[in-house]
Amino acid sequence: MYLTFGNQILLLSALSWLLAQLTKGLLQWITEGRVTLHHILSSGGMPSSHSALVTCCTVTTGLLYGFDSGLFAVSAVMAIVVMYDACNVRRQSGEQAKVINLILQNWQQMTPELLNLQVKVLLGHTPLQVFFGALLGLCVSLLFQMVIFP
Repeated sequence: MYLTFGNQILLLSALSWLLAQLTKGLLQWITEGRVTLHHILSSGGMPSSHSALVTCCTVTTGLLYGFDSGLFAVSAVMAIVVMYDACNVRRQSGEQAKVINLILQNWQQMTPELLNLQVKVLLGHTPLQVFFGALLGLCVSLLFQMVIFP
């Protein structure tokens, strides 16, 4: 039976993102014994929701329009850019944030208000986190294309 839910690319990509974000909450519960909405909604962490979203978008586009289509090519290029950014630029921003926080915590002449200022540390992803986010996006696209939208 063929089911239609509107734009499959957007729907499945959003689903991949949501599953990645919920998985972050599950992993926080397993490792810390608690779940916070802030952690679930924040960027960074395992798995990469950015990678899940763009990989699912790209694979679903390829499955629907052909892996030799221009739409797939554009989607693939954008996915590569997003995952490169997640691994490199955003990860380095996180490393810089750690250093800034260390400076703020140890700068003796800072006012109390500024000493409590924290720069967000968890911005980017390790290559492993990006890989698992991409794998999640791939699995969602393939599973739904084979089972829900055959």
